[in-house]
Amino acid sequence: MVTLYHNPRCSKSRDALSLLRDNGVEPDVVLYLETPPNAKALKALLATLGISARDLLRKNEDVYKELNLGDEKLSEAALIKAMVENPKLIERPIAINGDKAVVGRPPENVLTII
Repeated sequence: MVTLYHNPRCSKSRDALSLLRDNGVEPDVVLYLETPPNAKALKALLATLGISARDLLRKNEDVYKELNLGDEKLSEAALIKAMVENPKLIERPIAINGDKAVVGRPPENVLTII
């Protein structure tokens, strides 16, 4: 079962969802802005993705600048906390299938896990 962390207002996220459906996959869609992951879930997601919290941050968001998240001294835990409290900081879309996960940038990346 594929899970897609999705923001319907994002064109890349909509494209990823369409690609999955066009390939016969009806994912479990998580509207993560409405139901954001908690810290434990986000840590697990980062582990599955094989990336750091910093790599999952949307650096062009105003809140990124407001919270000074570019500060290299910030810990992984501090960055995760910021994403939990401000889910729009989480890069999107994210597709998960079992023990595999990818960020759908470009959207075609989601096809690598089906």
